[in-house]
Amino acid sequence: MRRQLRSRRALAFPYSYCYRLDNQNKVNQNYLADEEEEAEEEARVMVVPDLEEKEEEEKDEEEGQGQPTDNTWWQKLQIVKKYLRDPEKMMSLAQTGQSWSLMLVIYFFYASLAAVITLCMYTQFLTICPYMPTFTERVKPPGVMIRPFAHSLINFNVSEPDTWQHYVISLNGFLQGYNDSLQEEMNVGCPPGQYFIQDANEDEDKKACQFKCSFLKNCSGLEDPTFGYSMGQPCILLKINRIVDFRPELGDPVKVFCRVQRGDENDISNNYYPVSASFDLRYYPYYGKLTHVNYTSLLVAMHFTDEVKHVQCHLKGKSIVNDVINGDFVGRVIFTLNIET
Repeated sequence: MRRQLRSRRALAFPYSYCYRLDNQNKVNQNYLADEEEEAEEEARVMVVPDLEEKEEEEKDEEEGQGQPTDNTWWQKLQIVKKYLRDPEKMMSLAQTGQSWSLMLVIYFFYASLAAVITLCMYTQFLTICPYMPTFTERVKPPGVMIRPFAHSLINFNVSEPDTWQHYVISLNGFLQGYNDSLQEEMNVGCPPGQYFIQDANEDEDKKACQFKCSFLKNCSGLEDPTFGYSMGQPCILLKINRIVDFRPELGDPVKVFCRVQRGDENDISNNYYPVSASFDLRYYPYYGKLTHVNYTSLLVAMHFTDEVKHVQCHLKGKSIVNDVINGDFVGRVIFTLNIET
């Protein structure tokens, strides 16, 4: 039995089986060799980009040696250069040639339009006379205003000077230009009742007729410095507005008429200065502020001696309009006197 077992253990593999094992070993060795070659190739592939990057960095460093060390302003300069002119995209100032052409056309159009408008305005100004208005057909009739200027309400207490003193100051300041000595020095005496027409050139200075403060008598401030306010009998000055080349029609002077707005028209007691309550013809026509330099606005003073409330004063004469509904100062003026004692 032992001999048989030994013989079985000592059995050797056949030759063909050994040959197969040798071949298998060779195959394994070849497979390992292929894997090693692939690993080496992968390592080479990984190494080559790193080398290329290093070479590029070295080149950049070599190029940067000739440039400033601080690349911030250099980069900004390059950006500005590219903005001014980009040869790759054919752009200048971030605009293409087509865009520039379109903008030039638009700018040329608006410049031409502005030139045409300027030429039209210049031509229009050449036809306008600086001394006399060209068209006077639609000039409104003269308007009137009152002094002292008080927004159509004159309210004061006779026993309290602080309530009426500012009216006196306002009238004194307004009448400074009507001072007798000043009028005699600057203006000329003119005969009453006729127009003062001056046939001189348009650009020549015109003379003005004297309108003295003394013409207003009791309301001149010469006899009573308080203009009657201290006695509860105030003076109101009515001023007619200036209109270039205006002349009352038919040679009749424009007159002033005052009445109570609500109630009996005759229930009012006042004196007019000048006594005629009119604007004399000698102060017409008016030639404009450029040539009629010393001309003073025409006045009619109203001295109220009795207590009244609502007063309406209007102009009377040919070509005078005083019934305009929405025109409070066209040919008429309305004001209220509230006097307390």
